[in-house]
Amino acid sequence: MKAHKTQQMVKATLLVTLTALTLACGYSSKTTPPVAGSVPTIAALSPASMTAGSAAFTLTVNGTNFGSQAVVNWNGAARATTFVSGNQVTAAIAAADVATAGSAAVTVTNPGTPGTGMYGSGGTLAETSSPMSFTIK
Repeated sequence: MKAHKTQQMVKATLLVTLTALTLACGYSSKTTPPVAGSVPTIAALSPASMTAGSAAFTLTVNGTNFGSQAVVNWNGAARATTFVSGNQVTAAIAAADVATAGSAAVTVTNPGTPGTGMYGSGGTLAETSSPMSFTIK
């Protein structure tokens, strides 16, 4: 009988110790990873093409789910972007970007937001649209 009580005391002590360590380390089984943000989509570019050697211009990107901090990327490089609405953003495209014939991949990225919870939980991940091709004739 005495051995049984000793085993129960050891189990209780281990349970209390593990609980204390878990709380001291800040672990919580309810911590969730960042939730994905809104994925932007591109419906149309205006203009849709340019002649090689053209001057700098403003590209209008129409679509959906554009965040207020959305960024237009030209072949993967961010361009100065102006948020117009959740359905439209504009970007400054340099003359060097259209100096030679070819095509450019245009995407829109909604940047992620940092988490505010434990271990950064509660933030959002950056989301980038599928590319749309811009033709340089």
